[in-house]
Amino acid sequence: MGGTTLLSTVLSILNVRYGASEMHQKADWLREYLDIQDSGEIINYQRAGTGLSLIQSWVSVVLLLGALYTGVVTGAVDWLNETGLHPATQGVLFFIGLFAANRIVGVPFDLYNTFVIDEQFNFNETSPQLWLRDLVVETLVGVVLLGTLSGALLILIELFKTALWVAGGWLLIVAFLLLIQVLYPRVIAPLFNDFEPVKTGELRDRIESVFDRAGFEAEEIYTMDASRRSSRLNAYFIGFGRTKRVVLFDTLVETLEGAEIEGVLAHELAHWKRNHIWKRLGATVVQLGVVLAVLGYLLTTDWVFSLFDLPADATYAGLFIALLFVMPIFELTAPLVNKLSLAHEREADAFAVDVMGEGEPMVGALSQLATENLSNPFPHPWYAAFNHQHPPIPERIRLIQETAEEATSDEAT
Repeated sequence: MGGTTLLSTVLSILNVRYGASEMHQKADWLREYLDIQDSGEIINYQRAGTGLSLIQSWVSVVLLLGALYTGVVTGAVDWLNETGLHPATQGVLFFIGLFAANRIVGVPFDLYNTFVIDEQFNFNETSPQLWLRDLVVETLVGVVLLGTLSGALLILIELFKTALWVAGGWLLIVAFLLLIQVLYPRVIAPLFNDFEPVKTGELRDRIESVFDRAGFEAEEIYTMDASRRSSRLNAYFIGFGRTKRVVLFDTLVETLEGAEIEGVLAHELAHWKRNHIWKRLGATVVQLGVVLAVLGYLLTTDWVFSLFDLPADATYAGLFIALLFVMPIFELTAPLVNKLSLAHEREADAFAVDVMGEGEPMVGALSQLATENLSNPFPHPWYAAFNHQHPPIPERIRLIQETAEEATSDEAT
């Protein structure tokens, strides 16, 4: 855990320094494509956000290790054992307690990020009342989801032997991930934002035009009131079957030109057209299978429990310790998962060029997104490999232009 945090710290520092250096050296590119005359604001924003994130990461690591080595975690497990509750119930309470502690530790950092950093760089639109409401609702949703999943998983562990609970747990988590794809757009997201279907007007006409060129019937397109909290621009695709939808931030609709919005929409439709959601889910399912197999093995060992003097019958405590050793698998294999996502994003950009018949709308949209969001256009390659699921903006623009030129050439011949 400390090792992966150290790796993340080194990569983050490299990323900020590399980005600042590249922005100074490629000032002409910034002026031409992003209309940025001075990169100082982007550099300062990246430094502020990265610094806060690193401090939070190390504070969390120190507090967790302190709780483990001072016996706080062991004491909590002993207390739960003495309650006489069912082991699965004890485990649910244990994991909810960890979740609550993590939320409490994160509160001052989130406050500083929202009301100091975002305020300084003109992103924040959130009121203290709305921030508090979000904190409460997010916590309640997290408790319900975590309690349900951990409880079901712990019951499987108690009922079956290693191989059976690993297989059952794998199926359970896959089903949970599919359920989230259904619940998030219809139940969870509306707890935080209002979603308005785009029905009439110029935007609807443009949407129908893009859908027609992409080979779809226009439906399930929403605008979201993101401006209640932030001025950042974004759009996303989520769900499957009848729950699938494309969501456009109202800030994006208000900022981009009509053709640029069409380009963004065509890009999002590509994820639908090319089954990217299912492919990414498949990669996650394989990764989860490996992780659960390792967890199953670790729970059969004595040292997982004896490491912090935990009761051998407190399976949930052993699962937690095992997770601390296994979670780095997710972090260290991130480049493999991100590589798949990068390929999907390039494919979606090419699809958008094909639908639009040119590359300029997507280039304009990407330029606006990078400028308005103060994104680092030149991330360090190592940092990007572990953290980015989208190619760097300069690469995307170059590939879009090349794709458009090739299409024009093919038409000419």
